[in-house]
Amino acid sequence: MNRQSVISSNIASIGYDTSSQTLEIEFLNGSVYQYFDVPQHVYNGLMSADSHGQYLAQNIKGVYRYSKV
Repeated sequence: MNRQSVISSNIASIGYDTSSQTLEIEFLNGSVYQYFDVPQHVYNGLMSADSHGQYLAQNIKGVYRYSKV
């Protein structure tokens, strides 16, 4: 999955696959997580948020199934 680099104190890059609705987050520490069944509008919100990390914590973590890659 192609990821786009972002400016964040915690997140290095973010990717999204529309066909599977899989969101992929690479953190600055090198760990990569995939979140499943994430709607496109949630990904769009994450990418346009002033704080990617805050949006992730408030709208994605604890809401969607995930797996460490």
